[in-house]
Amino acid sequence: MPKSIIRTYSRYTEEAIDLLAKLIRAARLEKKMTTVDVAERAGISRGTLSRIEKADPKCEIGTVFEVAKIVGVSLFDANPRQIAMHNKYIDEKLSLLPMNARKVVRSVDDDF
Repeated sequence: MPKSIIRTYSRYTEEAIDLLAKLIRAARLEKKMTTVDVAERAGISRGTLSRIEKADPKCEIGTVFEVAKIVGVSLFDANPRQIAMHNKYIDEKLSLLPMNARKVVRSVDDDF
């Protein structure tokens, strides 16, 4: 069995995950939704929901976003049309950028 990887995260990342977890928990409690209700709607276990609400960074991002949507936490922008427009803009920007990022290898000209 492979050893689990111990990953470190920046303070910014940890605080952002913690904030999202707290927003999800607060929204769930404000709407009086039980952990069972949310977990069933998201298609996850209560344990996974508990890990999300405790800011476990190893939870799948798609699952976290789905739970946020279910409880009504707005990610990025509340207007779905603006999200679609922003998505289209980024697609256009990505089409103009190179497909891969490569380091530029420069040879040293030391022939004098």
